[in-house]
Amino acid sequence: MELNTQDYLKKALVDTQERVRDFMMYAEKAKDQNIQHFFKQYAESEAHQAAQMQQYIDNFQ
Repeated sequence: MELNTQDYLKKALVDTQERVRDFMMYAEKAKDQNIQHFFKQYAESEAHQAAQMQQYIDNFQ
């Protein structure tokens, strides 16, 4: 099965959403506040990317 652009975007969106959840979990479990802050910032950055991907997906439909 050949994937198209929308398929790639949907897969990337799911992968990015999983990373957001992972980074938030890492932030909660990290003992060092600097590391917590780093992972929270990284999660926020990934969330912005996910939102942009969702917009592209919505525009395809």
